Amino acid sequence: MLADHVRTSTYQNAMMENQADFKDAVVLDVGTGTGILSFFACQAGAKKVYAVDASDSAIIAKKLADANGYSDRIEVIQGKIEEITLPEKVDIIISEPIGFLLVHERMMESYAYARKAFLKEGGLMFPTTGSIILAPITDQTLYDEQAAKIEFWKNTDFYGINLQAAIQTANEEYFSQPIVGYFPATTIISPNRTVHTIDFNSVLPEDYHDFTIEYVFRIDKTSIMHGIGGWFDIHFIGSTKTVILSTAPDQPGTHWYQCRLLFHEPIAVNKGQYISGEMHF
Repeated sequence: MLADHVRTSTYQNAMMENQADFKDAVVLDVGTGTGILSFFACQAGAKKVYAVDASDSAIIAKKLADANGYSDRIEVIQGKIEEITLPEKVDIIISEPIGFLLVHERMMESYAYARKAFLKEGGLMFPTTGSIILAPITDQTLYDEQAAKIEFWKNTDFYGINLQAAIQTANEEYFSQPIVGYFPATTIISPNRTVHTIDFNSVLPEDYHDFTIEYVFRIDKTSIMHGIGGWFDIHFIGSTKTVILSTAPDQPGTHWYQCRLLFHEPIAVNKGQYISGEMHF
């Protein structure tokens, strides 16, 4: 992830463009990893950073903090954010808790918990909001690739065993798996985007456990709709500048790629038709 230039440089940019917020601030870094966001906070003027991580990455973060002259400002704490204590409330919480389609990896809940437990009233969440974005796609090649995986289960004599009883289960399994990878914007068949925005200033950990996104798309190209494509944007809303990190298909690639979720059965759609539905998380 450190080698993901878009991700890493955008985080640094967001803090450096909002130094007025970070100057002399007390900062909490949730899931610090190797400590890179804590170092950026110091570069932006933070006077104290609590860098928290449950894994042994905290050991590396401490070594790097010492080696780069930040040991007087960065306090590395190894432990789960839900189990630690801090001697004070913080002005800003920074984190990179993001997974595929924003919420994968289950770190968002820890980010929300940290706000409830440690952020001063009126404090800053950085990133501030995140948006899951959905659009309809056509991709016959991808659909055929998934369908081809089911062919194996049509074998009637696999070492003397008939496998066909597993065909339906195989179909459900392969077409229920999100496909993570880049896809071209040209596979999108609607000018519409469904945007579900999560405000990190107010979302509760339990809000991530169950939610639904309703979508409506006007099709602008007669084609076969094979499923839904998805990606996310995050916004760093500082007092000086708002910085956006987008993982859209027409933006530079990141290690998050994009996601495609295929229908079990494709849908024939005509130009001008409306497609509506919902995606349940």
